[in-house]
Amino acid sequence: MNGEGAAHDIDARLKAYEGRAAVSAGIGKDLVNEPMIRHWCEAMGDTNPAYEGPHAVAPPTMLQAWTMGGLSGHTGRSEAYDELLALLDGAGYTSVVATDCEQEYLRPLRPGDAITFDAVIESVSERKTTKLGTGHFVTTRMDIRAGGEPAGTHRFRILKYAPAARPSRQPETSRKPETRRPRPVINRDNAGFWEGVAEHRLLIQRCGTCATLRFPWLPGCNACGSQRWDTVEASGSGTVFSYVVMHHPPFPAFDPPYAVGLIELAEGVRMVSNVIGVPYDKVRIGMPVTLTFLRVDEELELPVFRAGGED
Repeated sequence: MNGEGAAHDIDARLKAYEGRAAVSAGIGKDLVNEPMIRHWCEAMGDTNPAYEGPHAVAPPTMLQAWTMGGLSGHTGRSEAYDELLALLDGAGYTSVVATDCEQEYLRPLRPGDAITFDAVIESVSERKTTKLGTGHFVTTRMDIRAGGEPAGTHRFRILKYAPAARPSRQPETSRKPETRRPRPVINRDNAGFWEGVAEHRLLIQRCGTCATLRFPWLPGCNACGSQRWDTVEASGSGTVFSYVVMHHPPFPAFDPPYAVGLIELAEGVRMVSNVIGVPYDKVRIGMPVTLTFLRVDEELELPVFRAGGED
């Protein structure tokens, strides 16, 4: 069988898994509970009062959290799903990356709710070629219930792929000019922020009704809904609340590995930015940082945070 015929045969075999169960009669390992809600809200910086107190509900975006198996895994995954992954592995699509998810919320989840769920292999795409490599997108749909009532739907999509060959390193004399970083999307909702950056000022929105500070910039207050606002200028002091070190995928104009931090400003809001002035593997949670502005090319300057005191 030639290559085209083999690819057609694989596509047909993969399509046969559509509609088959991925998980049957799954049971959440824990009841919906206040400690997990609190940890989630602290990690996300979400202070919505609906998520605490005697009448608390869980944040809707926690929907998947109650179905996860943790390090010990779930026992309810079907043979069909394992067979599908093995078929993809056998065809050379041995790498995997999560690409996106979609959620639909049907009713709030409350502490004490018992979670059950079923999942189905909703679709397996034809062979696709991406920057990462060639492979197939696999989408599963999970229907989640609380106390037997429909609570929501979670669609999760992965790419099982064969990594693309890396281009050979070019001699210095034949390399293309360095690619510029992507430009930020500036619109009427955030133009004032970028005007502040141009003046070396980090501006935080402040609600004109309840005085709640918010970042990133939004057209309305997420505490009271007011569309009235003004700004305050950040002092520039902060700490690393969390961070990741980017290794892959490589992207033009970026030179991994590098540290990306979630910075908690002295004013109480958090923003994502680069941590500079210290090796990427020395960044630590709680590390004090100071605002500075980094010119990355002749047109673009960005707010970043330098470890180790004043710039």
